[in-house]
Amino acid sequence: MVNRVQTATGIGLNAYKIWVETDVINSLPAFSIVGLPDTAVNEARDRVKSAIKNSNFTFPSRKVVINLAPADIKKNGTGFDLPIAIGILIEEEVLTQEQVNDYAFIGELALDGLIRPIAGMLPLVLGLKEAGVKNVIVPAENAKEAALIEGINVYGANYLGDVISHFTDAPLKITKVNASEYLESKLKEDFINDFREVKGQQKAKKALEIAAAGGHNILMTGSPGSGKTMMAKCFPSILPPLEMEEALELTKIYSVSGLLQSDEPLVTQRPFRAVHHTASANGIIGGGSNPKPGEITLAHRGVLFLDEMVEFPRAVLEVLRQPLEDGEIVISRATHSVKYPAKFILLGAMNPCPCGFLGDKEKQCTCSDFQISRYLSKLSGPLLDRIDLQVDVPRLTPSELMNYNKAEEDSATIRQRVLKARKIQLERYKNEGILTNSELTPKLIKKYCQTDEQSQELLKNAIVKYQLSGRRYDRILKLARTIADLDGSENIGQIHLMQALQYRMINLESYGK
Repeated sequence: MVNRVQTATGIGLNAYKIWVETDVINSLPAFSIVGLPDTAVNEARDRVKSAIKNSNFTFPSRKVVINLAPADIKKNGTGFDLPIAIGILIEEEVLTQEQVNDYAFIGELALDGLIRPIAGMLPLVLGLKEAGVKNVIVPAENAKEAALIEGINVYGANYLGDVISHFTDAPLKITKVNASEYLESKLKEDFINDFREVKGQQKAKKALEIAAAGGHNILMTGSPGSGKTMMAKCFPSILPPLEMEEALELTKIYSVSGLLQSDEPLVTQRPFRAVHHTASANGIIGGGSNPKPGEITLAHRGVLFLDEMVEFPRAVLEVLRQPLEDGEIVISRATHSVKYPAKFILLGAMNPCPCGFLGDKEKQCTCSDFQISRYLSKLSGPLLDRIDLQVDVPRLTPSELMNYNKAEEDSATIRQRVLKARKIQLERYKNEGILTNSELTPKLIKKYCQTDEQSQELLKNAIVKYQLSGRRYDRILKLARTIADLDGSENIGQIHLMQALQYRMINLESYGK
């Protein structure tokens, strides 16, 4: 008789319930798996056979047929080992169909019956819960991660024998994790890099504060040694803590990527992804036959830092344009497409020319006009259009370098202002489905970025003088909205628009002129 066991498979961040149908046929011994399995699923045959025998159970001496239904969904990963083994043991009358009807099973089997953890457990369990499954048995190392999902009983097992004992004489314990309490317990404000260690550069620090408060993209340009990289490393110390919704979304991403640790089931800190300029386009956006998240998705709700930004190939930089605009990336393959979130702060740092001293007051630039033009051409106009703040980071003066007695503002103080501005935005957009000013759509800009007549006249003059595109105009309004929030102002005033224009109108083409 055919039996059916529940499990799940994942495509991107989405999961689908799968039925593992098992039948044993009176024929020569064989083991067949059908239903669009990938290589890892097909290899389950040898793992399952050894695991069952080494767990002191008998394996059928006839033909075993496994069907993964529905058959039109591609099955991938090693998480099918455990449900396949359970289906075979039902055929061997070790368990009954009635015992497992309310359960789903996910896990990879070692040859000795050990249940190994798998990647992507969180979205799989979430998909099972949405499909109406009440109980799920997972590897013990994945149990805390799976237990973040409320409304489904999660049991962690170390061995195949433990799963069988659960239905016979030794029930497994339900794993429970309070996600809110866990997130709160892990929040910490002690960072290795602090803005108190950064000398001078008040304008750049203010720009970074605005970027953190509104989730805006920022590009710092300056000569070598002016502090760009150091300030970038300090940037996470002024970002607000993760909201629960953000933490769970990030955990799904890192779970699918296999980057979660068993003792830390929930991502509790905003990601800071520093990418080397040798990274490929696929490494940035994601890819593979079963597309995995790239750096822009791993930086979701955090920071993607591109040091020496113009050293990246132009083709790599250009793939950032669509994610920066839409906050997501769609990776298409012949049979399916996968959508990943990519709402990150792009933090770029670069020199103004190949030698690095264009515009420097102390050291003369040795680059030709052609070298400078070719160097800066790596950053296209459409890409720069999507960077809200463009700030110059000049060389420090001798007095700034040697003034050890001057107390610089620390990250904790700056962070309090950022938190206050973020709180205003969370309250303002609680019914809009967004969290920060940088996510405002044109429709919401009209609603929340109202300006008075004097401000409109200022904007009109700016449009004519700077030949603003529609995108730049919208981004200036969003930037002004953040500056007003930091100022505690309900309305956008002229002073806020003037500051936004000042940060937005720094143009790389102005160097050397």
